[in-house]
Amino acid sequence: MRRTLIKSATVISMDDAIGDLNTGDVLIEGSRIVDVRPSIELGSGASEIVDGKGRIVIPGLINAHMHTWQTGLRGYAANWTLLEYFRRMHAGLATVFRPEDIHIATLVGALNQINCGTTTLVDWCHNNPTPDHTDAAVRGLIDSGIRAAFFHGSPKPEPKPGEPHFSEIPHPRREIERLLADPLADRDGLVTLGLAILGPHYSTLDVAMHDFRLARELKLIASMHQGGGPAKTPGGWEKLIEAGLVGPGINIVHGNDLPDDLLDRLVDLGVSFSVTPENEMIQGHGFPITGRLLKRGVRPTIGIDLESVLAGDLLSVARIALSMQRALDNAESRKASGTIPATTTIPVREALRWITTEGARVLGREDQIGSLTPGKLADLVIINASDLNLVPVHDPVATVVMQTGLANIEAVMIGGAWKKRNGRLLVEDLEAKKELLAQSGRRLVQDIERRGHAA
Repeated sequence: MRRTLIKSATVISMDDAIGDLNTGDVLIEGSRIVDVRPSIELGSGASEIVDGKGRIVIPGLINAHMHTWQTGLRGYAANWTLLEYFRRMHAGLATVFRPEDIHIATLVGALNQINCGTTTLVDWCHNNPTPDHTDAAVRGLIDSGIRAAFFHGSPKPEPKPGEPHFSEIPHPRREIERLLADPLADRDGLVTLGLAILGPHYSTLDVAMHDFRLARELKLIASMHQGGGPAKTPGGWEKLIEAGLVGPGINIVHGNDLPDDLLDRLVDLGVSFSVTPENEMIQGHGFPITGRLLKRGVRPTIGIDLESVLAGDLLSVARIALSMQRALDNAESRKASGTIPATTTIPVREALRWITTEGARVLGREDQIGSLTPGKLADLVIINASDLNLVPVHDPVATVVMQTGLANIEAVMIGGAWKKRNGRLLVEDLEAKKELLAQSGRRLVQDIERRGHAA
């Protein structure tokens, strides 16, 4: 069995029992971490020894929410509000995607996530009008080598005459059962399955009841958007709660408009929350609910959301989440007392938890990923802390959260296999893949413009 020993690095384990090591070693055997401590001596027993001097090792990052199918449209929606996005993306561009567009977008989008230090991606795929589109997305994730939760969604076009509105269409049981049979049968595999359902904000009550029951029956996470205009089913959450369908395994994305009393109930029931702070502020969702959750004793997970709008760098988005909430806290303190707080309201380590240990917990995989803990899968990132923009390192966690960027991500490992080394992705024919993505993006824009839906 292959053994890799990372020597003499600064280790941020995110495991409270291990803590941070100013100088420490990480030993990997096969796909798993077997030891993390100040000094591991193996002699000639390691297949590979990596010099970690001047480096920081952290757990692989977990991107809790991204519509990876939009990678070929990077920047195209940067000036759209949420209402424009609904009209121009879901009712427009999404309708001209072919399965091959979904595949190359998902593949290159997932590769970019690895490049930026993400080792687990929640791919919230809601442009899959046919099984071929779905299979193309799943294949893109598998081909990339990323660890992923494929959240199967549903498209949202404007209905043609005689067709029901998407809000009236239950999630397709037969398609989910097909995916669970193959190719996503292994619930501990590299790519696993979840449901990206409409939820009470975007569906009728009957559909919401059906989808919640389907998720519970099949023991799958049910994730849904909450926010963006009036709810399709006012009072829907209360009815779902009364039916006993709300609890752990239910994930709310955004949630900016949730009233305090309902948020209290959802938190008490064990619902998890995924915040996409940069896009929420750009497109008009409202201020992220990060602080509202923290006041209730729960942590958010963080997602990129849309590369059609913003960059795919998760560390930057976590930094935005932290900075935005500190700004809100500072403003609240000024209003209440006339001065800013005596000390910061959120330490930087908290933001790192949102994109590591908390992401693992929400996915129900905290025993496998999220920290550098012996026995867990070897998903990790090596940061070159000797780079010009990071020297000197006084507080390694602050260096990671507040200053690290893509250029500093030197290496990425997923399940004990290197996916990036010496600053370069270990991918064959990357230039050809980039060209296929560019061709796909150009065709999509040309096709929709021919239909009169130009941006």
